[in-house]
Amino acid sequence: MLHRDTVDTTVLPPGERFGMWLDLVARTSAPLRIQSAHSADFAARADFLHLGPIQLVEYRYPSLDATRTRKLIQRSDPELYVLALTTGGVGTSSQDGRHSEIQTGEFTFYDASRPHDVCHHATEPERDQATSIITLIPHAALPLPPQRLAALYGGRMPGSEGVGALLAQFLLRINGHPEQYHAADANRLGAVGLDLATTMLGRHLVAEDAVPTEVRRRALVTQVQAYVHRHLGNPALTPQVVADAHHISLRTLHRLFEGEESTVASYIRDLRLARCRRDLTDPVLRTQPVQAIAARWGFSDKAHFSRVFRAAHGLSPQAYRESHSDPARIVNQPAPMRNAPRAN
Repeated sequence: MLHRDTVDTTVLPPGERFGMWLDLVARTSAPLRIQSAHSADFAARADFLHLGPIQLVEYRYPSLDATRTRKLIQRSDPELYVLALTTGGVGTSSQDGRHSEIQTGEFTFYDASRPHDVCHHATEPERDQATSIITLIPHAALPLPPQRLAALYGGRMPGSEGVGALLAQFLLRINGHPEQYHAADANRLGAVGLDLATTMLGRHLVAEDAVPTEVRRRALVTQVQAYVHRHLGNPALTPQVVADAHHISLRTLHRLFEGEESTVASYIRDLRLARCRRDLTDPVLRTQPVQAIAARWGFSDKAHFSRVFRAAHGLSPQAYRESHSDPARIVNQPAPMRNAPRAN
């Protein structure tokens, strides 16, 4: 699984928790001056994930007001951009004269090499916490013109539509389930996250031409694949439907997948078959008819599903199910009759 480092202040008595958090912040590459109305009992947690070119940090705390001053920057300047997704609570972000109110589900963006102010409070501090996922991106890793990025500092961007929604889902998934990924996946996952972040920022700059072609291609492939996952159960899902949903031609869609391991059609088919294989071997679905499972994943024609499945696995769906099922063991088998009555 992905390696995650965690700092949890609740391992200490309430009076020592805020001091622990201040020590943590002081040791980070971009330290901040921190204040909190809950310093007397600062129950907080930080989870760190290193993903190749980027680092993700998930924060949880009751409230926090932070300032990065010129003095702190002179002391330590790691040359990082910060892309923050608010997942709970409300806050504000200020940099270079721009001030924004940030709601749950929105991104804000700023440069840690420049002074800025960030506030983040739980909506109901006595009942919940303020939560966020921070993406730390080295200046050199973000392939966008630095002079153009200043227009985004301290601003707000939605995480509920377009590439922003895809990036938000990606961050929530990785942070929520690191155990589902291998340590060897870290660099690739980081590259995907960086591509999505670059594309989202480029679109808000109205400067997609500034985004490298390969970055745009990979981000669009990820967007297309996410769309296929969401609509896999629709039997009408075809490459043409996918192309129309993304406002590109079918030819462009096929060219897009030339650098992938499969065509669009085979990607849809293989993903459907994978879902069917999983359900056919699930003991909980043992009584579910094969055709019901096939229909759930977009195979509406029974004969077609059987042909496709047999071609891929050399067995019919029913035979595959039987070959991968563990017969239930009979625990209380009746004992043999040792003293059977004699026949007359």
